[in-house]
Amino acid sequence: MNGSADPTTWVHLDWVLVVAGAWLLLGVVGAFSLRRLEFVARVLFPVGGALALVLFGVALSAIGSGPEVAVLPIGLPQLPFHFRLDSLSAFFLMLIGGAATGVSVFAAGYFRQGEGTPPGLLCLEYHVFLASMALVVIADDAYAFMVMWETMALSSFFLVTANHRIPEIRSAGYLYLLVAHIGAIGILLCFGVLQANTGDYTFANMRAQQLSPFWASAAFLLALFGFGAKAGLLPLHVWLPEAHPAAPSPVSALMSGVMLKTAVYGVLRVTYDLLSVQLWWWGVVLLALGLAGALFGVVFAAVQADMKRLLAYSSIENIGVIFAGIGLTVLFSAYRMEPMAALALTATLYQVASHAFFKSLLFVGTGAVLHSTSERSLGKLGGLIRYMPWVAWVTLIGVLASAGLPPLGGFVAEWLLLQSFLFTPGLPNSFLNMLVPAVAALIVLVAALGGYTMVKFYGVIFLGQPREAKLSQARDAGPWERVGMGWLVVGCIALGLFPVQFIGIIDNVTRQLVSAGLGDTVSQSGWLLVPVAIERASYGPLVFLAGVATCFALAFVLVRRLYHGRLRRSAPWDCGFAWQTPRMQDTAEGFGQPIRQIFEPVFRMERELPTPFDAKPRYRVVVSDHFWHWIYLPVAAMVERMARLIGLLQRGRITVYLLYSFLTVIAVLMWVRR
Repeated sequence: MNGSADPTTWVHLDWVLVVAGAWLLLGVVGAFSLRRLEFVARVLFPVGGALALVLFGVALSAIGSGPEVAVLPIGLPQLPFHFRLDSLSAFFLMLIGGAATGVSVFAAGYFRQGEGTPPGLLCLEYHVFLASMALVVIADDAYAFMVMWETMALSSFFLVTANHRIPEIRSAGYLYLLVAHIGAIGILLCFGVLQANTGDYTFANMRAQQLSPFWASAAFLLALFGFGAKAGLLPLHVWLPEAHPAAPSPVSALMSGVMLKTAVYGVLRVTYDLLSVQLWWWGVVLLALGLAGALFGVVFAAVQADMKRLLAYSSIENIGVIFAGIGLTVLFSAYRMEPMAALALTATLYQVASHAFFKSLLFVGTGAVLHSTSERSLGKLGGLIRYMPWVAWVTLIGVLASAGLPPLGGFVAEWLLLQSFLFTPGLPNSFLNMLVPAVAALIVLVAALGGYTMVKFYGVIFLGQPREAKLSQARDAGPWERVGMGWLVVGCIALGLFPVQFIGIIDNVTRQLVSAGLGDTVSQSGWLLVPVAIERASYGPLVFLAGVATCFALAFVLVRRLYHGRLRRSAPWDCGFAWQTPRMQDTAEGFGQPIRQIFEPVFRMERELPTPFDAKPRYRVVVSDHFWHWIYLPVAAMVERMARLIGLLQRGRITVYLLYSFLTVIAVLMWVRR
């Protein structure tokens, strides 16, 4: 049963449900084609990508329409599934469809025999994962939301452990599943608070409740805990650098680029839709956790020697920046500064969209490198631009976007966020007016370190000389992989060149959540991006691109045509030592050494130092996470001790069990008598 304010818009939600059902059907077909790799990879995955493109188009069309609702009698008796499509859910559906289009097409050329899980079963898990993410963002009651949320967690767990024969991958999967379920408990308790003892768990009922500041804060903190566990927010981040490297690269791309955003969606849905009030200190908490996670993620990314772990820690950084943007939005909303809240929320959503495309592109790029070289260690790569030029050039687009360089989407997002921080002196709170400029400085530091990390990532993998002889056998990406990566490149470039148009799309979401938007302001300046006023700041991406292209053209003409007159090749400068080898290149560890020294208290380091008497001197540094030793290992030890104590009760003798029953009856009788 469907309904909306305008009956002509019913088709949007219908199409979303059709796409989700078609994904599930594709998964079932894959399960019946268990080991038919060619059929699964060359037919089912491209069809899944086409369905994702349909979802992208439907969501883009629906984002400016009114809310649409549907009630499907597929749940338990008296508990049907309620679905709702509004601007917020349409925006995240657009990201799911956009990123999944490129990743699914890439996966058609990526997946092959030897992944550990039969291709058909992998197809089932993959498309259930896609369908559950789409249904999460349109769920309109706690029951449907939790069913889809847990389906998303379970399907992604099986995808993470696709190569389950490796013990480390199984451990990473179990850790991910554990943290996901702990977070789900927080979300479930949040919904319990939001329904306010009415027994009605529909979101419509939750919107109607007027909770006191205490219970509203309890619901917010529970939501932050539950969704923060899924997003990898500090200190609930420990699963992310373990699970992302363990998963196949297309799965890592979807988890980092899309799945983490479902947690961002959950925080926005609870904070701005289901709760009727926002308190200023919520924003301070979000800012503190977001900035801590961003700084933590970027410094750990800078010292990694595994390319997928580097990207995983980079995702922690990006999520931290996004949560800091949400925190700034909450601050402005709490003080009824709607235009500034719209600016901060626009910057946050722009970062969400940009990250979905550039991080998916980076993960599929590492997947292409991994399949071609069978190496993940940065210390064994190098010079791949000679053998994998397509992968190198398209990955460069993702690197530049991640580093926040113009004219790509990452720059627009960070530029808008910094503009938001420039307006914080208008807050009616002297403490916040002193605090937020320091926060802005930390955002700039994180952005600079993020660029440093991307230079390391790209330079060590693709530039210089190959560090291993076998790298000369590397082959470039295949046709399916090129098409998938090309789609993601288009997304990165489009977000950078057309910010005015994309802000017009985001405007529908900001008006729904904070009752204000930038669309009218930016549209008045044509192709020039002016977020508030022309005298404050402006940015012209097309002008910048034209300037860069002109400089390159002039350099080409002046250097190649007028000065040299012809191409000349010579040996590079060698400092007087002509016998250069790949071992003389800077390594991943060398790139990270300054960060290790500057931020040494952040790391837990174990060093193996050589002595003058060693026949084969060896130097080794192992960098680990303090949170493992401060929180998780003590908790694990405590749980193990409790399990041993409880195990003492299980003696296996009937006399012991009768004694337990007798003592329990005595205790109950004594309690009743009191």
